[in-house]
Parts: sequence; C-alpha cells; structure tokens
Amino acid sequence: MSAHLPILQVVVPLLAAPLCAFLRNARAAAVIAVLASWATLAVALSLLGDVMSAGVISYEIGDWAPPLGIEYRVDIVNAWVLVIVSTIASVVAPYMITSVEDEVERRRIPLFHAAYLLCLAGLLGITITGDVFNVFVFLEISSLSAYALIAMGTRRRALTAAFRYLVMGTVGATFIVIGIGLLYVMTGSLNMADLAVLLPEVWDSRTVKVAYGFLGVGCCLKLALFPLHLWLPNAYAFAPSAVTAFLASTATKVAVYMLLRFFLTIFGAPFSFGVMGLDRVLLPLALAAVVTMSLVAIFQVDVKRLLAYSSVAQIGYMVLGLSFASVTGLTATLLHLFNHALMKGALFMAMGCVVYRIGSVHIDAMAGLGKRMPWTMAAFVVGGLSLVGVPLTVGFVSKWFLILGALERGWWPVAVVVLLASVLALVYVWRVVEAAYFRPAGGDEGTREAPWRLLVPTWVLVGANLYFGIGAARTARVAERAAEVLMTGVGP
Repeated sequence: MSAHLPILQVVVPLLAAPLCAFLRNARAAAVIAVLASWATLAVALSLLGDVMSAGVISYEIGDWAPPLGIEYRVDIVNAWVLVIVSTIASVVAPYMITSVEDEVERRRIPLFHAAYLLCLAGLLGITITGDVFNVFVFLEISSLSAYALIAMGTRRRALTAAFRYLVMGTVGATFIVIGIGLLYVMTGSLNMADLAVLLPEVWDSRTVKVAYGFLGVGCCLKLALFPLHLWLPNAYAFAPSAVTAFLASTATKVAVYMLLRFFLTIFGAPFSFGVMGLDRVLLPLALAAVVTMSLVAIFQVDVKRLLAYSSVAQIGYMVLGLSFASVTGLTATLLHLFNHALMKGALFMAMGCVVYRIGSVHIDAMAGLGKRMPWTMAAFVVGGLSLVGVPLTVGFVSKWFLILGALERGWWPVAVVVLLASVLALVYVWRVVEAAYFRPAGGDEGTREAPWRLLVPTWVLVGANLYFGIGAARTARVAERAAEVLMTGVGP
C-alpha cells in the first residue's frame, strides 16, 4: 500500500466525491468528507516523511515510464504543499458539518460535500503531478468545483461573485494552457523533469519567452496577485464561511506553488532571474500589494471582505520573498504558505462562528461581542496578532525571514515597508477588536457562544498558530530545504 500513496493522495477524495452525491444524505456525506480529508492528511504526512528520509518519489501511472507516461513526482517542495492543503482540509471538514447546515440549503448539502471533495482532489492533483498538462486538468477540476461552492452561499451576491471568479479563472486557465501548448511545441514533452532538461537548449527562442509570459500571467491571475486580484474579495466575502476558510487557506497557496514550479523547476532560476528578470517584475507588484491592499482593508466594514483584502496583501508577502531571488527569500515564501494558511483559516473560521450566531460580520453588528462570544473573539484576537506578526506567532516567523532576505540583498527600504505594513495590519485588526471589546453591546443581548463543533476546529488552528510560532525550527528547516531544491535544483 505504501508504494501507492502518491496516487491515493488524489484518488481518495476523487472517489469519495461522487459517493457523497449519490447518497443524497447530508450526514452521511459529511462523514465521508471528513474521513476522506483525514485520509489525505495521513497520506501527505507519510509522503513528507518518506521524501525527507529517502529523497524524491516517482510514481508511474499505468506503469508507463516517464516522459511518455504520466508521472506523479513528489519532492520536498510539493510534499510540503500537500501537507498544507490536507491539514487545512482535515480541520475545515469537521467544521463544515455544522457551518454548512446553517448557510446552505439542506437538499444541496450532499452536493456541497461532493464539490468540496472535488476541489480538494483538484488542489492535491495540481500539487503532486509531474505532468504540466495534468496541472491544467486538475486546475479545471478544482476551479469548477470552487465556483459551485461559492455560488451555494445564501446571499444573492454569491452568484455574481462566483460568475466573476469564473470569468477571471477561465482567462487565467486559458493563459496557462496556451503556455503549456507552446512549451510542448518547442520540446515535444509535457513531463516537468524532462522539460527542465530540454528547455535550456531553446532558451533563446521567442516562443519559449512568450510561453513564460503566458504562464506567468495565468498563475498570477489564479493566485490573485495585485492588480489581478479583482475576483478574490467578493468570492471570499459572499461564499459560505467554511468555503471561504478552505479556499483562502489552500487555493491561492497552490497557485503560488504553480508559479514556483513553473518558474524555478521547469524554466529554472538562471532563466527566470537572469534572462527574464522575474525579480524586477515581481518586486514592485509585491510591494504595491502589501501596502495598497492593507490600506484598502482598513476601510472595510464587512470583516470577511476586510480579511479578503488582507489575503491579497499577504499574497504580496509570498511573492516578495520570491522576488529576492535567494534561498532566504524563498524560505520566507514557503514558510508563509503554511503560516498564512493557519492564520487566515483561523480568522475566517472565527467569522463563521459569528455568522452562525448573529448572521452578520458587519463591524457594527459585532459591538460587544467579546463578552457574549468570548472564545470566538479570543480566537480572532490570536489570529489577528499572528497576522500582524507579533512574536510567538507564525506571522512573526514569516516576517522575520522576509526581513532577513531583504537585508541579505541590502534592500533595507523593503524591510522598512514590511514593518510598516505590519502596522497597517494592526490598524485593521484593531478595528474589529475595538468593536467587539470596547463598544457597548447592541442588538440581541442574549447571543450565546458558538457551539463546540465550530469552536474546536477553530481553536485547533489557533493553537497551531502558537505552536508553530514558538517552535518554528521544524517548519523553517523543511521550508529551507525546499527553497534550496527550487533555487539550485539539488537536494531531496
């Protein structure tokens, strides 16, 4: 069985999805979704352990040897991302059981869980495959199911948010598949490892550079890099709370992984940074995202929308680390993939608890909520502190490595911008804290704390924010080894 773990990583949620749809029973579908999510986490952790100890794992689909056959190739980079995605899924899936019952029509709940599992399978497939056309196939699976999940929100604007996401996502996917087609024309191969060997021979070709541009724009649309982020705020604000928590913690992280895999594994760091000047393009965009989106977040009155703009700013941090073109900077990027998933998952799940009790996440509606929902708001405070980058939280670890990377390059103004952006994050987090703890309660004085079925998964992520913030050595070590593999092409 252990030899087939790579394929089981995708097959388990992929087969569980139609089972949820056929059963047409909300509770049974929820149980299947939880078990499938937990199974993916067990497989991902096992794969990470195997890669750390024994090196790269190659799994040939149908016993067809690569590059002719499709290969699932697991190295420390995608093993790390598999753990991120499956960890969030294993925590959000139990949370969904109660949250979805409150925000989705009961007759649609089995279909909701089926779409969730398809989205999970697609994200895991993008991450684990070693074939670039398979990346596109799994991207479409995850995207189409994500559109459906967002559209299941009870607010009418969920439909328009899903449609905008569909249009932008389709444009991004089209750019990606055109880029893949151009690479195939030039090399005759779709295997990532094979492309990495063949492309240096045709680096000077205009077609390769055009393919690079198409793939870059497509990936940036998918990861919502400023100014290609317009689909994200509404999608996060109007989707069901569990969907927002899941997508905010996983979808954009996998899109960042795609960007890293295309630019640093397939094209290679010498071509990306030396020939195409990737760092000179991404640095200003990342800094603009960090500053402008933090400023926009300050003026939001809908907390889910506030956190959505914050996510665009946090994506800027991830891209900023890549723009340093160094192992330290890339370590910061890979660390922040994990750390941001923990903090933003906890924050959106806390807001899901608020929605469950008061039906709104407007800042004014949250006045006095700190006394009526103490555990929920305490979870938000800890997640907010992590977002700001307070020591002993995961957010501090990410920003520490970003500042180290900036100073290593001699870019002290960039380090100053990172610190100033943390102050902006403090401002918009404080707006929510001030309303919850320092304004008199309004509305229903009898509002009770969220049920334990929502609080326990939320506090699992809150605890992870503190645990991996205090003991960051393990995650930093894995991220650093993954960064070395991406930058140099050597290592496990």
